[in-house]
Amino acid sequence: MVNTVSPQLVKEILRNVNQRRLLDTAMALIDIPSPTCSAGEVADQLASLLQDDGFEVERPVANWPEAPAVVVRFETGRPGRVLQFDGHLDTVHLPFVPPRHEHGNLYGSGASDMKGGIAAFVEALRVLRDTHTLTAGGVLLTAHDHHEGPWGDRRQLYALIKAGYIGNAVLLPEYLFDRLPIAGRGMAIFETRISREGQPVHEVLRPPQQPDVLAAGAELLLRLKNLQQSLVNRTHPYAGTDSVFVGHIQAGEIYNQSPTECILQGTRRWVTPNTFEEIKLEFNQILEELAKTSCTSVKVNFEVQGDAFSISPDDPIIAALQNAHQAVTGNTLPFGNKPFVDDGNSFSAVANIPALTHGPNATGAHTLKECVPVAELVRVAQVYALTAAGYCISERKDQSDS
Repeated sequence: MVNTVSPQLVKEILRNVNQRRLLDTAMALIDIPSPTCSAGEVADQLASLLQDDGFEVERPVANWPEAPAVVVRFETGRPGRVLQFDGHLDTVHLPFVPPRHEHGNLYGSGASDMKGGIAAFVEALRVLRDTHTLTAGGVLLTAHDHHEGPWGDRRQLYALIKAGYIGNAVLLPEYLFDRLPIAGRGMAIFETRISREGQPVHEVLRPPQQPDVLAAGAELLLRLKNLQQSLVNRTHPYAGTDSVFVGHIQAGEIYNQSPTECILQGTRRWVTPNTFEEIKLEFNQILEELAKTSCTSVKVNFEVQGDAFSISPDDPIIAALQNAHQAVTGNTLPFGNKPFVDDGNSFSAVANIPALTHGPNATGAHTLKECVPVAELVRVAQVYALTAAGYCISERKDQSDS
């Protein structure tokens, strides 16, 4: 059960979200460059902002002393659920774009992904504190480095989870706004190296029986295409289907050279949780057969970015967010999939808690043109505050109030 937030409480929360304060917070965070593995200075800035607001801030190292995480526990002292707001402070490794507010939009590195979203949930926390509208349970705020790949490996998030920095459910303000993602695919990045003995050689000087790594690479593409055709039968009503994709092939140094190595990179995605070992076995069998027929050495390295997940539509966090979204916008969200892998996949797999991704209608993530309407950040702050107000009431509390 979740608490149905009263119309009076809705009005109180909506009118107390301070757009100017939220925007100032976002711009202060964006103003500090924080490429993955170098988010220490912006983490210090966030901690300082929270401390200036009167919150008690923890700075767990969480396996990344270069940028200790930022944690705030806002507790009512009354029994109830704990809702976690979690975000990553690091950005992809692109040239820095300073913050700019123009025509109602916020621009700059991290505006969309996800310093704007973090500023929104900081504002939600302020509103809950200032209006005393959180009547039970509490909110746990966590922010960290080491998210964006391939530079980061999520080690700081995993360390936070291992240390017990988890709520009963978690919200993540990635730029997904038009659906309620109750399922998503797992994903691993693979790099396959096909090699032969010897040195690179001019095409006309090749020994007759020399293995051809490029031909083996082409054959692997065909075999993965056949695998893809079979994977469409592995489906989930919301997550979609399994898939395999190759997006990069590299071999040789010049057009008429017989190379010694061919590299293929891509992704393998899946809809069923806890099946990666089976997936890896299936992939390796294809490679073993290719190595035998091509007389080459074939090796693969997988980097798992996150496991598949699903959330029961009956989980209390679903009703809480839907009620909040309807109170703010007049509409609930359709159930759907999460098209990308984010830290929610890690919370689901490692912490075993429901993780919902919901953020602003922002554009330009992972580009030099990140843009988010400030009105969208205000909406996210309102939705997060109202979700907490409804979710954190425990079942016991709900029943005693009825």
